[in-house]
Amino acid sequence: MKVFTIVWLTLLEARRRKLTWLVLALSVAFMALYAVAFYFVYKDITRFESSGGTQLFETSNTLLLMGLYVVAFLTVMLGVLTSADTLAGEIASGTIHTVVTKPLRRWEVVVGKWLGYGIMLTGFVLLMSLGLTLIVRLISGYSPPDLARGVALMVLQGWVVLTVSILGGTRLSTIANGVVALMLYGLAFIAGWIEQIGALTRNEAAVNIGIVTSLIMPSEAMWKRAAYLMQPPFLRELGISPFGAASAPSVAMVAYAVVYMVVALALAVRLFERRDL
Repeated sequence: MKVFTIVWLTLLEARRRKLTWLVLALSVAFMALYAVAFYFVYKDITRFESSGGTQLFETSNTLLLMGLYVVAFLTVMLGVLTSADTLAGEIASGTIHTVVTKPLRRWEVVVGKWLGYGIMLTGFVLLMSLGLTLIVRLISGYSPPDLARGVALMVLQGWVVLTVSILGGTRLSTIANGVVALMLYGLAFIAGWIEQIGALTRNEAAVNIGIVTSLIMPSEAMWKRAAYLMQPPFLRELGISPFGAASAPSVAMVAYAVVYMVVALALAVRLFERRDL
């Protein structure tokens, strides 16, 4: 019950922040702009392609994956920006003493905050991804395959980055924590593209670079597998979509990401318990 109290307080804190409401407002604006853009692009293509044509499927899938990629990126940004100072900022300001002096164990504080922000990110991903999918469905009649697993992997991506941010907050300042988390995400992003280019050109060295980097930060690997699952089989083989995936990380990488997240959370709890406040 103590953990869920921290979860509730974390959600209330997130609701009071102007950043949260700004993100929600911009998200609604993004979906509206996306709907208008998709409508006109799809309408233009239907002039030259008959109903059910290959180009219509390619366009619908590519535009949907582009939108979902933006959602994945915004999820990472939201996770880092809202959680970077949840421990680091409270430690620096001394407000953490009002929490840990109460009958709460330190691990309950860390896990509660982690769950609170994780629930917030999950809601954001579900709202945005299902909203974009509904827009595409209403306009074109297209629905991506394996949407449930794809969205679940996007949620996992957000939780992985969130956990890294929580871990960094136990030792680093707010700014340093945010920079480290974003740089790790950026490193994984670049390595993910290197791996995809290596897969297309059959360059084993480039593929290995991407795999090794994914072990350091598996966030981008989750998106690549999500994009692969949400592509039709013929697009998987051709690797046409610039926001899709020519090769998909294995199920073992998904399991590794889950273990990575659990270990990072356990390490965050351990470091926070040993820190002199």
